[in-house]
Amino acid sequence: MDIIVCVKQVPGTSQVEIDPVTGVLKRDGVASKLNPYDLFALEAAFRIQEQAGGTVRTLSMGPDQAISSLLETVYMGAGSGVLLSDRRFAGSDVHATSYVIQSVVRQMGHFDLVICGKQTTDGDTAQVGPEMAEMLGIEHAANVLSIDEVDEAGITVTLNLDDVLQTQRMAFPCLITIEKDANTPRLPSYRRMKERGKDMITVYSAGDLDAVDESRCGLKGSPTQVERIFPPEKNRDKELLEGTPQELQAALAALLRSRKLI
Repeated sequence: MDIIVCVKQVPGTSQVEIDPVTGVLKRDGVASKLNPYDLFALEAAFRIQEQAGGTVRTLSMGPDQAISSLLETVYMGAGSGVLLSDRRFAGSDVHATSYVIQSVVRQMGHFDLVICGKQTTDGDTAQVGPEMAEMLGIEHAANVLSIDEVDEAGITVTLNLDDVLQTQRMAFPCLITIEKDANTPRLPSYRRMKERGKDMITVYSAGDLDAVDESRCGLKGSPTQVERIFPPEKNRDKELLEGTPQELQAALAALLRSRKLI
C-alpha cells in the first residue's frame, strides 16, 4: 500500500501581514505550524499502513521553512517527505495549487491512496483535495469520518454529509479528505527525531518538475483572485453600565440603537 499524504504549513498566529497589492498572506518569517486538519489525515495513513503494510510519504507546497512541518510528519511516522518550493508558484489559488500538487503526485510515482485534511485553517476552502482528484482522474470522497475497510482492491469509508452519513466504496487509486476528530493523532517520536533529519526531505523547484505548464501556476495562472483582504480591526473600548435590571435593559437598548446595531 503506497500512501501519499498532502500537508500544509499554516500561520501559527492570527497576526499575519497581508500584501496590499496581491492580497495574499506574507508567510516568510511568520511563526508557523502544521495544519491541524492534516494531523487527522496523517493518523489515518499510519493506521492503514499498520493494517495493510506499505509506505507513507508526505507532500507539501510552500516556502523553505515548510521543511520543519514535513520533518514533523517524519517524526510522527512518515517514511519521507517532498517539498515543492518556488516563488513562481506563490499566490496560487486553489485551482493552481491543485494543478501543481497533482503534478508532483504524478512525478512521485505509483500510489494507491492520496489523503488530505478536510481543509486548511488559513484558506478554509476544502477544495484542493477534490480538485486534485478530478485532475488525476481518480475517485474521491470528502469529509471522511471513518475508514471502515481496506483491502488490496480498495477502501470503504463513511462520509459526513451534514444531514446524513454515507458509506462509499472506492477502488484504488483514489483520494480521501479526512474530517476533523476522525481519530486521535499520535505525537512525534523522540527516537525518530534523533535518528532522522533533513535528508529525509526532497525539495523540488519548478525546474525539477517534468510536465508543469507555468502559465497555470502562481497568480498569473489563478482563475480566481482576492479582490480585497484586510485584517479585522481591533477595538478594546468598553463601557460599563450600572443600575437596576430595567435601567440596564433600557441603557443597553439605547446604546445598540446609537451604534445602529438594532
